[in-house]
Amino acid sequence: MMPKGGMQGLMKQAQKMQKQMQQAQEELANEIVEGSAGGGMVVVKANGKKEIKNVKINPEILSEDVEMVEDLILAAVNQAMQNAEELANSKMGNIQGGLGNSLSGLGL
Repeated sequence: MMPKGGMQGLMKQAQKMQKQMQQAQEELANEIVEGSAGGGMVVVKANGKKEIKNVKINPEILSEDVEMVEDLILAAVNQAMQNAEELANSKMGNIQGGLGNSLSGLGL
């Protein structure tokens, strides 16, 4: 059974969590992560919303085999996306963890 005022408390907590999630998503759009390959010959920057923001390719590798350059770009993009995923999970996990604690306090 839910304690008196439990539903109201749960609704307040849900609204608070929603506001925190919106704020975290806005912050993720401004936080930049990086992926690199080939010892920094290819560097890809992405934001926490997994949007590629910048690609830098050292001109020295452009004389190399096209497939190798493509592989380096792919590796750098994948690393940037992995880092963006970890950043997002970290920010959102903290918020979602708070809701779980609230629900257990209400006996749910």
